Amino acid sequence: MLEKHSESEVHVDKVEQGPASSIAFGLERLGLIAVRAPIVSCIVLLALIVGAVFGIYRIKIDDSLSQLFRSDTREFRQYEEVTKKFPAEEFDVLVVVEGKTLLARNNLEKLRDFVTDLQLVEGTRGLVSLFSARQAPAPGKLPAALFPAELPEGAAYDKFIETVKNNEIIRGKLLSEDGTLALVVLSLDPEVVGSNKLTKTVGDIRALMKEDLSDTGLNVQLSGVPVMQLEIRNAVERDGLTYNILGILAGCIIAIIFFRKISFMIAAAFPPMIAILLALGALGWANFNLNMFLNVMTPLIMVISFSDSMQLTFAARDRLIAGQDKFTAFKNAVLVVGPACVLTHGTAGISFIALQFSDSDLIRKFGEAGLAATIIALVAVLSLVPVFGVLFVRNEKVFAVKFQGADAGVQALRNFCYWIAVRMVGRPGLFSLIAVLFVGGLGVIYANLEPRYRLADQVPDKRQAVAASDRLDAKLTGANPVNVLIAFPKGESLYSPQTLQTIAEVHATVEKAAGVGNVWSLETLRRWLAEKAGSADVATLKEYVSVIPEHLVRRFIDAEQDAVVVAGRVPDKDSSQLLPIVDKLDTELDAVRKKHPGYEVAVTGLAAIAARNSANMIEKLNRGLTVEFALVAIFIGLAFRSWVVMLACILPGIFPVVMSGTVLWAMGEGLQFASVVALTVSFGLGLSATIHFLNRLRLESKPGVGSALAVERATVLVGPALILTTVVLACGLVVTVFSDLPSLRLFGWLSAFSMVMALVADLFILRPTAMWLINLHGRLQGTDKPAI
Repeated sequence: MLEKHSESEVHVDKVEQGPASSIAFGLERLGLIAVRAPIVSCIVLLALIVGAVFGIYRIKIDDSLSQLFRSDTREFRQYEEVTKKFPAEEFDVLVVVEGKTLLARNNLEKLRDFVTDLQLVEGTRGLVSLFSARQAPAPGKLPAALFPAELPEGAAYDKFIETVKNNEIIRGKLLSEDGTLALVVLSLDPEVVGSNKLTKTVGDIRALMKEDLSDTGLNVQLSGVPVMQLEIRNAVERDGLTYNILGILAGCIIAIIFFRKISFMIAAAFPPMIAILLALGALGWANFNLNMFLNVMTPLIMVISFSDSMQLTFAARDRLIAGQDKFTAFKNAVLVVGPACVLTHGTAGISFIALQFSDSDLIRKFGEAGLAATIIALVAVLSLVPVFGVLFVRNEKVFAVKFQGADAGVQALRNFCYWIAVRMVGRPGLFSLIAVLFVGGLGVIYANLEPRYRLADQVPDKRQAVAASDRLDAKLTGANPVNVLIAFPKGESLYSPQTLQTIAEVHATVEKAAGVGNVWSLETLRRWLAEKAGSADVATLKEYVSVIPEHLVRRFIDAEQDAVVVAGRVPDKDSSQLLPIVDKLDTELDAVRKKHPGYEVAVTGLAAIAARNSANMIEKLNRGLTVEFALVAIFIGLAFRSWVVMLACILPGIFPVVMSGTVLWAMGEGLQFASVVALTVSFGLGLSATIHFLNRLRLESKPGVGSALAVERATVLVGPALILTTVVLACGLVVTVFSDLPSLRLFGWLSAFSMVMALVADLFILRPTAMWLINLHGRLQGTDKPAI
């Protein structure tokens, strides 16, 4: 039976010059333009590659932690306003020093020397540490430093340490309650943080850590936004190289194993590689910045383009084996397989367009970049596969004779596909019912997934920053800032009684808020002066503020003195746990707002923005995915001009998504940004197998040909290429498991899993469903006219 299918394929290829009505409206013929003048096309391609290389050098890295929530919303605009007025947190390096012997005299001396050396690091504006604390000021005198030049010894030292641990300014803020962890806040120049100088500055800090504290037995780690940005920057650069090398190797190795000719490997694997180069170059010229999502553009382009290049190469190879010359073989491959290639890129494009409905600028930019890359990949594959085939395939007649009876690898895949097809078409109604029930059950599980988000997911978790933040969470109530902005009404000054009272009440409210700790503000200083100096008058407060270094004052008081910040910190918990804390704090501040009308009191900060917006944004993306199901099904149905096709592609399209969601549920995970984007894109890409099968089924469905035989033929002819491309695509995506970024690892393995599930759906769900719908169409029409 299988031999007849092979003969049928040869017969079809000899007589078929392309379908009467293209499902791509003739767009596939774009691929025939370049092959008419292959040498000229290669010269033009070389010029484009040179331009793309220069474009790639223009790509910059966006390592901002707030990029995911960048949007045109009131909350984000307010957050940006606060970061401009009080920019310290964006430029703070947090040095976390921990050890049971932290407060031993020798270690404390060395720690003070380390802090002194830190102030000499190039790019440093100032720092805050436990050594910044001062004694209560004597009347008419400047306050003396808490730490004397020469530390006491013996019993006097023990008494001094108790004084340090009980100091209200540093206790629980710069020194843990048990005295085993100290926090040094190093403020960097904004110009350094935003440039390549950051690498040297952080390197200098690490060198001092090793030089000054290596023999103390203390554990020293770095965290803070600049360090996280640097780690993101390094991870993105490293990942880009990894993805390029491993993805390309996977494609080349698998292509050469099955084609067993370098010329076919070039025709199948080189167009996707060139598509990657051209797409990245175009993104560079369009001023796109590389970030945690755009970093997966390389494997995505590989996914988009390699599937179709393999289908085209397989089709041309079969035609060569059938005896056609290389020009005719590659031309007919474009005419027959090209329409499906256009349609697969069209569905991928719809997936990227769906991301435009996100509130996140980052995700919308990812969608725009993906759409542009999809168009470039389509043109590159349709044009370059036939061009490379015509230029590099030699001695096609010898090749045809050699492989007509010695094509073991491909023949084994065809045998496997035939075995599956025969069983799937045997009882299509039963298998279709099982598929409906199974997908429906998985859909119920998927619907119960909850949104999840943590700031740490954006940062490499195999580096110091996350580990240091975890220690701050454990010892100093958290590393993530939650700020309350207090903007004064016109006519009110910083030191007016009304303003000071408002600050005091906001400070007290934040202090009492469950889950918020390490609260700092102007009120902290006022309380300390009242307790230690016995003076709470405004003159003393002004005097003390005037002698504090400006970089410290700007942490809480803006330059125009028309706004202040009450700063608190929270642990890096999931957004579902942080949101109740933020909402409750905001509600409790309503009492202050009512008591002091005219004062703007707003809860902000990156943690607050993330807690408020992440769940809503993820839910919107998920709803967009549901809409995408319908849009893609309608799009494919219209292209094929068949309601049978529209209905047939729904179940196999949904299955990879709900199956992946079920795996997330089984692992105790929820829906994160990376997982929703992965599922959105994978849905469009996973339909590639479905479209290529339906396109072949359409060509095999002729009057007099039974639906079962048409399904079997289509499966045998396109199945091997679908299996091979799925393996390559999964390998291209799964290389992201080598990333240090948790979000990219999640994106990679989930996308790879979705691609494999798409193949499973194509083999075990699409076949019986299509068969059943074709039979239903025949019964309704009372004719054997093809339904597709």
